[in-house]
Amino acid sequence: MNALYHSDLPDLTLLQRGKVRDLYALDAEHLLIVTTDRLSAFDVVLPQPIPGKGEVLARLSRFWFQHLAHHLPHHLSNHDLARWIPDPAQRAALGARAQIVRQLKPLPIEAIVRGYLIGSGWRDYQRSGMVCGLTLAPRLQQADRLPEPIFTPSTKAADGDHDLNISFDDTVALIGAEFAEQVREMSLLLYREAADYAQSRGIIIADTKFEFGLDSYGRLHWIDEALTPDSSRFWPAEHYRPGISPPSFDKQYVRNYLESLDWDKTPPAPTLPADVIAHTAAKYAEAERRLTA
Repeated sequence: MNALYHSDLPDLTLLQRGKVRDLYALDAEHLLIVTTDRLSAFDVVLPQPIPGKGEVLARLSRFWFQHLAHHLPHHLSNHDLARWIPDPAQRAALGARAQIVRQLKPLPIEAIVRGYLIGSGWRDYQRSGMVCGLTLAPRLQQADRLPEPIFTPSTKAADGDHDLNISFDDTVALIGAEFAEQVREMSLLLYREAADYAQSRGIIIADTKFEFGLDSYGRLHWIDEALTPDSSRFWPAEHYRPGISPPSFDKQYVRNYLESLDWDKTPPAPTLPADVIAHTAAKYAEAERRLTA
C-alpha cells in the first residue's frame, strides 16, 4: 500500500503542515485539506507514515459528515479536485486523502463528549471525583459507562503544547453563552446518534472530539474531522469490560510500544519496527470496515 508522508502540490499555496494534515489555499472561499499518513504520539510526529491511514481518516470523516448531515451543515464541498489539480498523477498520489472544504471561522475550543470514563477524564476523576467541573458518582471504575454522555470541552493548544480541559463557564467566556449552549447540545446529539450506530457495528465510541466553525452569517458548521480513530476512542464491543482500558482501533498500539522504550517523549521520535506499523495500519482499516461495511 502506498504511503504519503508529505503532500507536494507546487501550484497551490501551502498554508500549514499540521501533525497529520496539510492545508492549502484554493480561492477566497475554499481550502484543500490533505490528510497524510503521518502519525503523532505524545504530541511528537513520528518519522514514518502509517500506510493508508490518511485515506481511512478522510473516508470515515466523509462518511460521518454525510450520515449526520440532517443535524447541521458541514464544511465539505462538492467541487471537483481536478479544477485545482489538473495533473492526474498528482491527484492519484493524493488518493482519497484530499478534501475540498469551505473556509469557515473555527471556534477556539474542542468539543469533547465522553460516554465512558477513560483517559484524562479518568485521571481527573481519580484526583477529584470530577471531570471538567462536573461531579460524577463515587466509586466508578476505569472505563465505566457513564449514566449519560457528558460534554467536557478543552482549549485548542498551539503546536507542541497540550490541550487543557475547561469548564462550561470557561467555554462561555471564550465563545459566548449562545454558541456554548449550541455547541454542547449539538455535540451530545451527534455523539449519541453516532454511538448508537457504531454499537450496531460492534464498536463502542468511548469518547470523541468535535470541532465547529461559523460562516459569514454566524451559522454553526461541523468542521475538521468526524468521528475517526484519531479524534475518537473506538473499542471493540466484544472485548469491553469495566475496570480495564480496552484495546482500541487507533494509535494506542504505537503508544504502548513507545512507552516500552527509554524515550523522553521529545523529538526526535524513535523509529517504529515494521510489525508495529503494519499492526497499526490494520487497526485503522478494521475500524473503517466495521463502520462502513
